[in-house]
Amino acid sequence: MKNASVLVLVTGSTKPTDLDQILRSAVAQRTHLSFLVLEDLPRPPVYAYGMEFYSFPEAWDSLQTDIEAAKAKLNETGQTIQDRLDNAGSNGDVDVLGCEPSVLPSIIGRRAATCDAVVISNDLRANENMFRNAVHGALFQSPVGVILNAVSSDTALEPAHIFIAWDTSLSAARAVHAALPILKGSKEVTIGVFDPVASTDRDGENPGSDVARWLSHHGCHVNLQQYPSGGKEIGDCIQKHSAEAGADLVVMGAYGHSRMRQAIFGGTTRSLIEQADMPVMLAH
Repeated sequence: MKNASVLVLVTGSTKPTDLDQILRSAVAQRTHLSFLVLEDLPRPPVYAYGMEFYSFPEAWDSLQTDIEAAKAKLNETGQTIQDRLDNAGSNGDVDVLGCEPSVLPSIIGRRAATCDAVVISNDLRANENMFRNAVHGALFQSPVGVILNAVSSDTALEPAHIFIAWDTSLSAARAVHAALPILKGSKEVTIGVFDPVASTDRDGENPGSDVARWLSHHGCHVNLQQYPSGGKEIGDCIQKHSAEAGADLVVMGAYGHSRMRQAIFGGTTRSLIEQADMPVMLAH
């Protein structure tokens, strides 16, 4: 992402060496990296039973010590990342934030409003609640795309081959628009359409040809493929065919169906978020 500004979400447990790839890519692309180092601080226990009305919950004697230790670790990680930014000659800044995961969506939305993309480190996956809130905050409260599995990848911010999982949904169109600067810098773009319905009121007479034509006008080298799923889950098909195409990044729309439905029954978005191997850029 040349001359772009990217918000990078990491945790206080992030190892500095994990950032080497994204720092090298940022220097090459003149990308500004805004790191936000997150930590879920210890919280006081609340004893609902046996408490007097208007009384306060009792806290562990060591709670304040635990909080101060977590904050110290958070600040240490932030300073270490800043030092690596300076040593790498990369343009960027670092902020630290100890917070409850539930407040992340609004914070990420506010920070991402002046960025070109959000990158979420895989370290956040260790805290399921924090990871989920970070992803949903980037998708539903920010105007940009979110990139997963990219921090340790040397190609995610400057991919040579991009695979677009295309359908006619608004979220898919937004994902392609969000990824346009990356698409224009790539060497090849494969547009994959799964189980297309060739009709004017569904996917068009030649599904995928409209977005292929548009990207070609932007100078992209485009290859259009229409795949039958054979009854397999579309998320699995996307991972299979993108790997076969040698893609460095998958671009797709997120949550074409409701979050509740995908949480209960699973779905394409859920499977692409849960996998931790292929870099994927999502937008809603």
